[in-house]
Amino acid sequence: MAVISDPIGDLLTRMRNAQAAGRAQCRAPLSALKKQLCELLAREGWLQGVAIEGDAPRQELVVSFLTDRPVLSLKRVSKPGRRVYQAVDELKTVENGFGIAVLTTSQGLLTDREARLKKIGGEVLCTVS
Repeated sequence: MAVISDPIGDLLTRMRNAQAAGRAQCRAPLSALKKQLCELLAREGWLQGVAIEGDAPRQELVVSFLTDRPVLSLKRVSKPGRRVYQAVDELKTVENGFGIAVLTTSQGLLTDREARLKKIGGEVLCTVS
């Protein structure tokens, strides 16, 4: 098994590739951050659901896509080589409010809207539109 230097980027690429191939779901190695990210996207209505399959230490995250929604546009913002942090007053809307930015903050993973309401900034992981 290859070592993945950017697990979040790998998850987003797996999701983009699965949607481009017309698949209803994709699989990725499980981590707590990836699980939280997918649960946040499901809670916001961008994914149908998230499940965990397999036995520990080889558990997999199974991400189910919505069938009535067009393909997600997933973009990685903060990368291992270039971290992007933004204060609450620097947060901009994504696609004029039709998309979301996902931030990791001191209070966990939040969308840009939730971060503005709580008045906290953080590292911008990705944008979804």
